[in-house]
Amino acid sequence: MIHPQAIIDPSARLGENVHVGPFSVIGAGVEVGDGSWIGPHVVINGPTRIGRQNRIFQFASLGEAPQDLKYAGEPTRLEIGDRNIVREYCTFSRGTVAGGGLTHIGDDNLFMAYVHVAHDCHVGNKTVFANCASLAGHVSVGDYAILGGFTGIHQFCRVGAHCMTGIATITFKDVPPFILASGNTARPYGLNLRGLKRRGFSEAAIDALRRAYKIIYRSGLKLDQALERLDSMAQEHEEVRHLADFIRQSQRGIIR
Repeated sequence: MIHPQAIIDPSARLGENVHVGPFSVIGAGVEVGDGSWIGPHVVINGPTRIGRQNRIFQFASLGEAPQDLKYAGEPTRLEIGDRNIVREYCTFSRGTVAGGGLTHIGDDNLFMAYVHVAHDCHVGNKTVFANCASLAGHVSVGDYAILGGFTGIHQFCRVGAHCMTGIATITFKDVPPFILASGNTARPYGLNLRGLKRRGFSEAAIDALRRAYKIIYRSGLKLDQALERLDSMAQEHEEVRHLADFIRQSQRGIIR
């Protein structure tokens, strides 16, 4: 399954049924799980651990040194879970010491062409990054989030679970879970209703999130006052509790 024109460092560890295409380079300290497919002209540097049944297309660059002027060659890591699809020209950087030393990507994600995931980012499960979506350093993205093409997320921002951004969205603040966001700079445009329904959220949960959205964005209340209103709803609806907790934990503030 290893093409004779691929270059594999002797210290790299490849699982069973791993395919590596021609002219790909697998460097020292790289681990690739069973059943993963690596196309031609891919470069993977270590320390990097890649899980099972991933598909990595041509010209992707994974596990390269972070684009951070403070980085001085320390042994930081990139970890990628299982069943991810990484399309052409994607770039995923390793972490930095100041950021914890780890860039982490979960399971079942789709990264379309030219996606960039910078150092110390943490991406959840079942996300979709459309073409040219980019994360600056230290960004976290929750499960099931969808980033539209050319979306740019500023460093240290968080993107909540089940949210969706429109094309060319730019945000310098956190994007709360469950909502639609679009624009430069990003503004909220209601709930991601189609996504929530597709993922089996109950009508009661969606109705509660609708009311919570109106309290946050349309009531005219200050954020602290809105959160107090959400706390009473959160006792009955876990989704509202998750939304309120996300907002309270924000260091950069939320789009509003």
